[in-house]
Amino acid sequence: MTLAIGKIGTAAQLVQEDEFLRMIQPGRKKLDKIMGKLPRGQESPFGDFPHDFARPPLSARLAATGATLTRPSPRDETMKPTPRGAKETPRGVATPRSTDGYGSAPNKAGAYRRRPIEPSEFRRFYDRNDLPIQIVHSGTQNRIGWKVDVEKLDYHHYLPIFFDGIREKEEPYRFLAVEGVHNLLEKGAAKILPVVPQLVIPLKKALNTRDSEVIVTALKVIQTLVLSAEMVGEALVPYYRQILPILNMYKSSTSNTFDKMDYGQRKRKDIGALIDETLEILETHGGEDAFINIKYMIPTYESCMSA
Repeated sequence: MTLAIGKIGTAAQLVQEDEFLRMIQPGRKKLDKIMGKLPRGQESPFGDFPHDFARPPLSARLAATGATLTRPSPRDETMKPTPRGAKETPRGVATPRSTDGYGSAPNKAGAYRRRPIEPSEFRRFYDRNDLPIQIVHSGTQNRIGWKVDVEKLDYHHYLPIFFDGIREKEEPYRFLAVEGVHNLLEKGAAKILPVVPQLVIPLKKALNTRDSEVIVTALKVIQTLVLSAEMVGEALVPYYRQILPILNMYKSSTSNTFDKMDYGQRKRKDIGALIDETLEILETHGGEDAFINIKYMIPTYESCMSA
């Protein structure tokens, strides 16, 4: 068994960040499972309970996370703000309901709403014990232990599975998937380039979750992928139409701290800054056709290469 030894990696930082958020929002992950945002998994270590088993109601499960089910009161319905351009009506005077919908606020499109995260292939393979990995617990951070040499693995089989697991948000799936991806890319060399077409769909699924944590992880993985071997950046150019639409949506999602100091810049969690950095790496290593393809998908992008 070989150990990947080095500084604190991206996967270990995700675990530490989860521990900090657990102090602030104790029932965040459990609430996401109840609302269907995360895969629920099995109900016990021995599988799911029978269908006739009495389960606690939704209100009790939400109460365990600190959340409650609330319904808008009639007073809240009458205290809605007056739409722009509409005349105020004195209190107590009935107004006819609009038939054409004028004055009513439009529904949200939900383009930035988080999508439910489906169980990944990595979760299925790990639960079946089909992956040659295990967690090695150490003093400062956990590490991934490979039961075989990484250079001897079949990248066509294992690399897409690990890439599919980067959209996971639960442990140990996320830690093993993210750390495994970085280890495979670090020692893959010439084996990475032939597998690039199989990595596009897992990256697209991770970006389409619209989850800020998953998007940040996927952007860092894309940067590592492009810098891992030669010609990988050029091999990704034909697949910009699958990867770049989400980057175009979140390109302006840069946090504005005004006159405050952001002490978390080392974590690289600003999506807008990460997208700009990722696009520059794609253009630099994507060959002569990279800029025109990026410009076609993201019209606001400007070249970082000197004329």
